[in-house]
Amino acid sequence: MSRDRIVIIGAGMGGLAAALSLAARGEEVMVIERQPAPGGKMRRLSVAGRAIDGGPTVLTMRWVLEQLFAEAGADLADHVTLEPLALLARHAWSGRERLDLHADLAASADAIGAFAGAAEARHFLAFSAEARRIYQTLEKPFLCAQRPNPVSLAMSNGLAGLAGMARINPFETMWKGLGRHFRDPRLQQLFGRYATYCGSSPFLAPATLMLVAHVEQAGVWTVKGGMHELALALEALARQKGVTFRYGEAVTSIATQGGRVAAVSTGKERFDCAAVIVNADSNAVAMGLLGEDVKRAVTPVAPPQRSLSAITWGAVAETSGFPLARHNVFFSGDYAQEFRTLSTGYPDEPSVYICAQDREGHAGGPERLLLLVNSPANGDTGPQPHQRVELAMRAKLRSCGLELDWNPDNIIITDPARFESLFPATGGALYGRASHGWMASFQRPAARTAVPGLYLAGGSVHPGPGVPMALLSGRLAAQSLLASRDSTRRFHKAATVGGISTA
Repeated sequence: MSRDRIVIIGAGMGGLAAALSLAARGEEVMVIERQPAPGGKMRRLSVAGRAIDGGPTVLTMRWVLEQLFAEAGADLADHVTLEPLALLARHAWSGRERLDLHADLAASADAIGAFAGAAEARHFLAFSAEARRIYQTLEKPFLCAQRPNPVSLAMSNGLAGLAGMARINPFETMWKGLGRHFRDPRLQQLFGRYATYCGSSPFLAPATLMLVAHVEQAGVWTVKGGMHELALALEALARQKGVTFRYGEAVTSIATQGGRVAAVSTGKERFDCAAVIVNADSNAVAMGLLGEDVKRAVTPVAPPQRSLSAITWGAVAETSGFPLARHNVFFSGDYAQEFRTLSTGYPDEPSVYICAQDREGHAGGPERLLLLVNSPANGDTGPQPHQRVELAMRAKLRSCGLELDWNPDNIIITDPARFESLFPATGGALYGRASHGWMASFQRPAARTAVPGLYLAGGSVHPGPGVPMALLSGRLAAQSLLASRDSTRRFHKAATVGGISTA
């Protein structure tokens, strides 16, 4: 094979997006993945003979996926079936306190009015308008930009200097920003939970993360057959474009020659290449898991900077008492105490997320569930108290009226230690660096690194975690690589025309 090949390490969503983007431009691409299937954190669990989404459970910002397929000459609708959700999530605090959010903004406002009063419904509409403005301000100059910084962001979209950044609230915590809108602490809690979408605390994350509310209001979709079908569809299209996939193989080192990337090794084979895109947690590079030659390319994330991890239960179980929707959140009584505890340990009363994956048309009987509680990223240091956390989780659900009846043989538990084994050098952190403080978003690595020919993709790098962000990171890595390659080719052509040897 050619020395011009590009090797992508990891078949997560960022790696798949990069592979497809590059192959659509005619590049020779090989993807090497240590797991037996694509998807990365978009895992499919098999429990009692049934497939359960074990990672992301919904898709937002579908335009990212549509553009990716269109650039490869394909129509997304021909490869996967997306189904919009009308009821976004059901929230509960006790057996009496329950609130649904809807895809229809007016329906959500009406529900909030009935739950917390007409004033809070008006506050919700004002909050939604601010979330939309923040998203629209940041979409192109931040989410779709290669390496944004505070100055470049401030000078974009008419912000007119650093003072204009106050309009998007980067210097205010999310909790304080929500306090400007809502008087009911339960609503602060509900919308503050969006900080956990990037593994962060709403008491430390910037108020810019309120944009997540707009992202959800713009549309939430499930995937027929499960979220893993997205990974399979991307892989199939990439194969059609000529991408080679090697599963069950782990890259042990990236070698450089003359200061730039030259090859990767799996322990069994060595593959010469012109460039490498690492679609793994960037900390794996920083900790030397891919060799000393490239270790300097990334600044390590220390344990205090890690995002949250989780304990999840993939189960087939009977439920009773509480009328589950597809997406459900059961909130703790003291959110501030919960997050103070999560900095080092496990709260006595955790908030619990449940994805009930058979709820559309569920006729009773055992159903597929993914249950999740937040956890510190201690998978490489601390004990994993499954039983204690499960008891606390079930007590929280029982206080809201939900009973679970499951067979221990029909459960797959994934804790921070298991996430650490799946995603090394993270301690189980699922979102890279925590988004704490206004500079955190600018501290994530960009696609291009200090080592020529080495690029990064995935949820631990810019623009951040989540399915659409990981896809964007893959596209950004491909674009950066191609721009560098085009620049090099123009230089060599000019040198040749000028009679200068570049050998």
